[in-house]
Amino acid sequence: MEMEYVIEGRGIRKKYKKFALDIPELNIPKGFATALIGENGAGKTTLLNILTGIYQNYQGQITYFGQYSDRDREKNPEVKERIGYTGTGNYYLPQWRVGQVEDLSSLIFTRFHRDRFEHFCEDLKVGGAKFDAKQKVSDLSDGNRTKLMLAGVLARETDLLIMDEPASPLDPLMRDRLCEIIREYLAENEGGRSVFFSTHNIQDMENVTDYAVILSNGQIAEQGFVEDLKEKYVLVKGEEGAIPQAKRTLLSIQTNRFGFEGISLAERLDAFAGCDVSVERPSLFQISVAVMKQAQAGL
Repeated sequence: MEMEYVIEGRGIRKKYKKFALDIPELNIPKGFATALIGENGAGKTTLLNILTGIYQNYQGQITYFGQYSDRDREKNPEVKERIGYTGTGNYYLPQWRVGQVEDLSSLIFTRFHRDRFEHFCEDLKVGGAKFDAKQKVSDLSDGNRTKLMLAGVLARETDLLIMDEPASPLDPLMRDRLCEIIREYLAENEGGRSVFFSTHNIQDMENVTDYAVILSNGQIAEQGFVEDLKEKYVLVKGEEGAIPQAKRTLLSIQTNRFGFEGISLAERLDAFAGCDVSVERPSLFQISVAVMKQAQAGL
């Protein structure tokens, strides 16, 4: 089956004085949850701001839903209706009340549902267990402001959610609930919906991540379906005597008085022939850290 993409990018570039985002090709698969992973300053927010139209001064072409350009995104209201976005800044004015957020969202978006908004406010416990239209945005904690943004975007009928660090301000229980919500969102339209989110909390968000894009210093260092990446890379553990060979072979290594462990490309396991090592399936977190370390080492 030919893969369909919800976002396709070609030659995406944006330069700053000391940093440049340079992505020759970007393909985000349709119907899946894709995680954008990278260290601080890797360019994650810059890329998401380009994709959502917050930044307009960039080079490249972007296609949405296999048919709309970035120009269509700005000129055709239908495109923006189909895309939901949550960011990391002050999305709503601090003097607004929750009820005003609901009213304004209803005016701006034709497919915004008040009952869904109030449901998600209660489900996510925005400022309390009961919906309170009189609460001020300024009185909400960072976590509750994030939950308010999530309630606002989930109350709409969209086909693509783009979220910048949605899990960061949330406590562990709410991160788990966020993963459930993402899965519920993807399941509602039988493969017609997609999610693209950036995250520092790789371990917390791994169970909802289908596809990963690992960004380092403004460039894509690795990408692919998580299950494929866990076939491409392996976790190698061994005793002290194999450390010299491990240092020559592994992408990343941790040593202690008992031996070592680290990530290797599966295709390079022959280098350990004759060594007493064990091979295990790595986590996405372990793969991501190894890939980022390797990318930084190559600078």
